[in-house]
Amino acid sequence: MGLWNRIFGRKLTARDSDLYEYFDGGDTWSGETVSTHGALNLSAFWACTRVTAQTIASLSLEVMERRADGARVRVADHPLQELLDEAPNADQTSIEFWEGRVLGLCTSGNGFAEKVFQGDRLIALNPMPFDTSVERLKSGDLRYSFNDRGKTIVLPEKKVFHLKAFGDGDVGMSPVSYARQTIGTSIASERAAGQMFGKGMRAKGFFTFPNQLSQEQREQAKKNFADRYSGPNAPGVGILEAGVDFKAVNITPRDAELIMNRRFNVEEICRWLGVPPIIIGHAGEGQTMWGTGVSAIMQSWLNLGLRSQLKRIEKAIAKRIMTPEERRRFKVRFNYEDLLRGDSQARAAFYTALLQAGVMTINEVRRLEGLPRVVGGDENRTQMQNVPIADAGKETGQ
Repeated sequence: MGLWNRIFGRKLTARDSDLYEYFDGGDTWSGETVSTHGALNLSAFWACTRVTAQTIASLSLEVMERRADGARVRVADHPLQELLDEAPNADQTSIEFWEGRVLGLCTSGNGFAEKVFQGDRLIALNPMPFDTSVERLKSGDLRYSFNDRGKTIVLPEKKVFHLKAFGDGDVGMSPVSYARQTIGTSIASERAAGQMFGKGMRAKGFFTFPNQLSQEQREQAKKNFADRYSGPNAPGVGILEAGVDFKAVNITPRDAELIMNRRFNVEEICRWLGVPPIIIGHAGEGQTMWGTGVSAIMQSWLNLGLRSQLKRIEKAIAKRIMTPEERRRFKVRFNYEDLLRGDSQARAAFYTALLQAGVMTINEVRRLEGLPRVVGGDENRTQMQNVPIADAGKETGQ
């Protein structure tokens, strides 16, 4: 619907790339029609999209204030704190809302939300569909339009929170559109596998007779052999008599390398969405699901995959939700420490090193762990090491 509106909602020229996409760009080499719904029917695409959206949505969003000394502290009573991290609108929790926006980034390349104001104060972010049409007006402003229960809604740029995926334009580039050849091949492979198993692994072929048949014999042979032994509920055992033979003409699953193709399709989809296959339970050749190698792969995914998505959302919030005055004083960030909470041993070593170096205080660590403050926990502490031997045993302050 969004592509249709972009094409036929304005005067067309030869430079309109949307026109070529609508009439020809959607074709696939496999002949399969590719859509967001069809892509999500593939387990690999669903898993990559789900794990990305759920992981990002599960992280805490914090409004931080820049102090004069350069330090940043969390501002719990800032109006955006509850809006972004608790209840963006009357119907959704923050996890549900951000899952939907990231789902849009992974499929259509865009996530939209309508900004609702009470006076000058932003009070809600209502979700908008992924196929929202974006148009650049002659004035230079953007205009957003979408269908809501049969009615076309048109919103100006200032009333829309827009998340854009990878790209350089008014909209993000759609992963489903650009990966349509890979997705189409995957759909065709799954269809072939389903049809093969649905027919009980029975081969296609011909019944051959030693002599030419008359019309009556041909009809009788069709009734006795072709119809009886080719249906979905055909018996597993049949009798061929009078010199009748069966010649298979289809390629066997082994010759078609069906299993290898299905494994390769998973890896191809993971490559498009930037998710290591091990993250969605697909181990490569000679690889296990456990060990330090997997931990390194997951850390790489957090650094090279998720981090760019998190920064993209943070920058979009700063540019399209916060005012210029707020941007100079405040910053919204995801709590990256939530990603490290799964490894308690590594987390303990991290805290110990920072405490011993005087970088963090005890109460700062306890806040990250959700523990109450303690008396005296706001002082920075450090170990005394490598002191002169003559000073060993002396009390500090003397």
